[in-house]
Amino acid sequence: MAFIVKKKIHGREYYYLNENKRVDGKVKTKTLAYLGKDRQEAEIKKREFMDSRITEAVNGNGGDEPPGMKISIEELGTFCKRKGFIFPSSEIYGGIAGFWDFGPLGVELLNNIKKEWWDYFVRGRDNVVGIEASIISSPKIWKASGHVANFNDVSVRCMKCKKFNKVDKVELESEKVACSFCGGKLDKSTAKDLNLMFGTNVGPIEEDSLLSYLRPETAQGMFSDFKIVQQTSRLQLPFGIAQIGRCFRNEIAPRDFLFRSREFHIGEFEFFINPEEKKCELLDEEHLNVKFRFLSAEVQAQGSGELTEKTIQDILKEKRLEEWHAYWLAEQILWFRSIGLNEIKIREHMKDELSHYSSATFDVDYEYPFGSKEIAGIANRGQFDLTNHEKESGQNMSVFDERYKNKVIPKVIEPTFGIERVFLAVLAKAYHYNKEKNYTTLKIPAKLAPIKAAIFPLVKQPEYEKMSKSIYHELRKEFNVFYDSSGSIGRRYARNDEIGTPFCITIDEDSLRNHDVTVRFRDTGEQRRIKEKSIINFMKAAVRGENVLRLGKKVNTRKK
Repeated sequence: MAFIVKKKIHGREYYYLNENKRVDGKVKTKTLAYLGKDRQEAEIKKREFMDSRITEAVNGNGGDEPPGMKISIEELGTFCKRKGFIFPSSEIYGGIAGFWDFGPLGVELLNNIKKEWWDYFVRGRDNVVGIEASIISSPKIWKASGHVANFNDVSVRCMKCKKFNKVDKVELESEKVACSFCGGKLDKSTAKDLNLMFGTNVGPIEEDSLLSYLRPETAQGMFSDFKIVQQTSRLQLPFGIAQIGRCFRNEIAPRDFLFRSREFHIGEFEFFINPEEKKCELLDEEHLNVKFRFLSAEVQAQGSGELTEKTIQDILKEKRLEEWHAYWLAEQILWFRSIGLNEIKIREHMKDELSHYSSATFDVDYEYPFGSKEIAGIANRGQFDLTNHEKESGQNMSVFDERYKNKVIPKVIEPTFGIERVFLAVLAKAYHYNKEKNYTTLKIPAKLAPIKAAIFPLVKQPEYEKMSKSIYHELRKEFNVFYDSSGSIGRRYARNDEIGTPFCITIDEDSLRNHDVTVRFRDTGEQRRIKEKSIINFMKAAVRGENVLRLGKKVNTRKK
């Protein structure tokens, strides 16, 4: 990770760009560039250096290297800022660590990911409903959930760079633990537990106000609203309650761009089941045969990271989880594959790392540029949450199950997704550098792409622009599209390739005569002539992921 440092030499201030890298288990610092004597000038030179480094990082790799390996996470962050995906929050005041603003392209991609998630897990099912719970709730909720007592990290200050590190209590006892920023020795005398929840006062006068918290997860709103949702929706067990919402965690050391931040979105649902129900009728052959790379608890206990190929049926036979747990894990994997993220593995939690509420947990890990890290997870929360809320609130949280003819507090399976982590994975995989054309293409799946199509009049003449704008206004009723009439066609293609636009529609001389257009496909460069009256249906099919290369007449783009 590159960062600016200030040095005083003979009483004068100089700025340098340094970078930390882990080598053989130790963090080493390297000076990358001299940035001048002025802080503002240093910031500008840093951005210029990181922009140039993006190209240098990929020049030797060509366009066929594995996704996510061509660019570091910081370089990806620089690219995202330059193209309007993500900005550091409050940057004009120097920024604030762990907080990010989504730009015009970023918010479109984020919303498209949320929509895909919602359509798959909520709207596509008759046994899951959604809610939007408040960010601030009664502090008693967080006492009942165990967060007040258990949701903390150990903070330790580095003796060398003076930065705070987050460490596990077990790691703290080890002499090998070092500062994750500079590799220096940690001052164990500074170690203290820090609650990860942001506290806040609710009310106009601080002395009389209620001390509560910004929610660190969305789950508790679904538990506290469980009874009223069940009653008003007339749902019968088993059923789920879902939501996507902002969460806040006071991370000691936010890092890796969007991966570990202090404000983020979680998409998750709680699926409520009668404790007596052992069979899942929705678990079919498709789910049982889902294959994945698996890291078991036993292998991890041996200090190994060796992966084996498993199926859902395999881990069921090994009694690692129950049928409903297996069904939702399979559904998680299938959803990731539906948005093009196949590079995942499933990691089983070891007994000593299980959350206080979980009897079995699995992480869904993705291979990011900085390593294989958690993108989603799934836990068997049992009856922990509803039972504790019943005790703390004094309200009966049991429901009558028509099928079993008994009144029960349900057990819960919880699939959860870090939406920013999905966002980051989509971008990391999509990033491709084309060495031949010397520019970047974001190969984002069409259904997730921020802009679905760009419409170009070949020349700036009234008849071309009239037809182009007519198509533009027709398409924007269904899709987010872009009208661009400036620059050469090649430059317009390049601009849209770089931001992930899957289709470019050109209106040329033949379009005026034949009432058709040229559609260029981002990922292949292939072009097809499509009738003007068919363009809306073409786009609908293309965004759904159907094979539309067979449609229209192929355009020969080879030079004669």
